[in-house]
Amino acid sequence: MKPTSFRRAVSRLALALALPGCAVGPNFHTPAAPKTNLTRDPLPAATGNAGGVAQRFNPGADIAGDWWTLYRSPQLNELISTALANNPSLDAAQGTLLQAEETLRGDQGMLLPTVSGSFNASRSEASSAITAAFQPNAKLTKLPAYTLYNASLSVSYALDIWGEARRTIEGQAAQAEYQRDELEAAYLTLTANIVTSAVTVASLHAQIDATNKVIASEQQLLDILQKQVSLGGVAQAQVLQQQAQLAQAVATLPPLQSQLAQAQNQLAAYTGTFPGDFQPQDFTLDELQLPADLPVSLPSALVAQRPDIRAAAAQLHVATANVGVADAQMLPQITLSGQVGHEGINTAMLFTPQTLLWSLAAGVSQPIFEGGQLSAQRKAAIAALRASAGQYRNTVITAFQNVADVLAELQYDATEQQAADNAASAAEASLNVTKSQYQLGGQPFTAVLSAQTTYQNAVLAQAKARATRLADTAALYEAVGGGWWHRQDVTVNCCGVIP
Repeated sequence: MKPTSFRRAVSRLALALALPGCAVGPNFHTPAAPKTNLTRDPLPAATGNAGGVAQRFNPGADIAGDWWTLYRSPQLNELISTALANNPSLDAAQGTLLQAEETLRGDQGMLLPTVSGSFNASRSEASSAITAAFQPNAKLTKLPAYTLYNASLSVSYALDIWGEARRTIEGQAAQAEYQRDELEAAYLTLTANIVTSAVTVASLHAQIDATNKVIASEQQLLDILQKQVSLGGVAQAQVLQQQAQLAQAVATLPPLQSQLAQAQNQLAAYTGTFPGDFQPQDFTLDELQLPADLPVSLPSALVAQRPDIRAAAAQLHVATANVGVADAQMLPQITLSGQVGHEGINTAMLFTPQTLLWSLAAGVSQPIFEGGQLSAQRKAAIAALRASAGQYRNTVITAFQNVADVLAELQYDATEQQAADNAASAAEASLNVTKSQYQLGGQPFTAVLSAQTTYQNAVLAQAKARATRLADTAALYEAVGGGWWHRQDVTVNCCGVIP
């Protein structure tokens, strides 16, 4: 056939490749946001004015990408910056995302033909018996050896008429999206955990300080009672009772110190640092400012903001695409192939028209008996789709529960802190009155020490209430998505994602 005939055949092949095919299997649609409210009862405009701060709820408000800066703590900002740069979990998430994206790029090649080139040179010598077979009367002479050169280009293409390749690519794209959402979830969890740990450190410092003051008061009271016993002023039973109370106060200190050490070690791990190399962070409750304006996302926005919901939707998309792949594997597969090249006995004449050779081929294969494998794989894909749908719904319900829980906690946190503040104020006033009465001779010094212990215990409870409010505020920012859409968390360079 002439070269023009081959070009015509190639053109027809290209037209066939361009013909659109249908993609079997269900098409994925992002599930609609649930039509519900975040809380059973209407959300108030603000929490109680505890500690001089009434936190205001702002429905539909946007969320800052660096929401932790609202705590107005340079030390906290620096710690989070260090963690975002050095945390190994983030490095792992970045690498997993890169792996998914590169796998997607590889799968996209399924829609293109495969092209390969070859060049061969072979040295041969034909037997004289071949000449004798065709020319019996010819004089048998040994034929000379010759070299045969072959240069060819092969093209192969599997027609994606049922969409198996497209569904595979669709599923891998959803898998890459899932890894992106997992990366955002890792960033969100890390920043929220660091804020919570910083609050824990600050709370434990306050609790340890208050506990030490309680122990000092109890010890001072014991010393006075022991002197009074020696003078016969009080019974020995009072001394024993005070010793027990002192021991109970002392016993509360080691657990607090242990928790503080563990919280510092946890901060070290978050920053990608070994505990022995980490400089302990001395956060205080006074250093951390309570954010006054709290974003409350609308239900329709929450499903688009929460990385865990987005990741569950991506997994549902993967499962949907896999059903299409399973359907396509049960249908006929059509493969087209072509080859064009030149063959000659020397390189000078290798690429002349006389040495042209070419071929076109088409093949159809239809699974007939696979031992039930394809049918079982399809049923398994459908079952996986049902499971993913259930997991998605469960994720959404859990996310809404999470937000509702935090909103309720914030309201009651303010009430708890207000009660703790009132208790601390009352204990302080009682201590001042007792001191005044003692100075006038109306109360023994033991009454002053007892009032002082009561006050220090009230201060300890107040510190816990303040810390709870600070930590639950961070929990709200985490629950509504943390504003990741205002950040670029994927590390990139000139060539794409950095592994």
